[in-house]
Amino acid sequence: MNITITDSAQEYLSGLLDKQGVEGMAVRIFIQQPGTPYAETCLAYCRPEEVIFTDEILDLPKLRVYMEAQSVPFLDEAFVDYATEKMGGQLTIKAPNAKMPKVNADSPIEDQINYVLYSDINPSLAAHGGEVKLVEVLEGGVAVLQFGGGCQGCSAVDLTLKEGVEKTLVDKVPGLTAVKDATDHTVTDNAFM
Repeated sequence: MNITITDSAQEYLSGLLDKQGVEGMAVRIFIQQPGTPYAETCLAYCRPEEVIFTDEILDLPKLRVYMEAQSVPFLDEAFVDYATEKMGGQLTIKAPNAKMPKVNADSPIEDQINYVLYSDINPSLAAHGGEVKLVEVLEGGVAVLQFGGGCQGCSAVDLTLKEGVEKTLVDKVPGLTAVKDATDHTVTDNAFM
């Protein structure tokens, strides 16, 4: 697991902990709703009595960080920094895998497909108010997808499916051979035209 908390962030956070006046006070980092499009990375104070035995511990030179066990896979490659500005400072937390944990060639094909959908494909579709999600994977490596938002009923959805979505998924997910659209495109209420 690779998480980076810069020296400036450690300094800032340890200063906040000192102000609490509680012996053994630490920081807790976790993801609310991990693995979903609504995932949020959170930092909180962690009193000694709030430590959970399944927490992973990161001992840094200036502070101790507890990570919720269920959040750990989603915190890989997280980056916490503190930048000083004219009007004070800004604490920044970036967790690129919060919505979907990083996958590798050994991950289940469904996880690999979802990772590509959330990290590569849906950000592009969102520009048109659209999204796509995995329904199931059929025998022979065929992914069944469901389009929503502005993609449902859009006149260009066939082109998007074949030239964008399918091409990207087949290139990035070993064992995937094709995609199939399960969307009812007769509903055009939100279609991007």
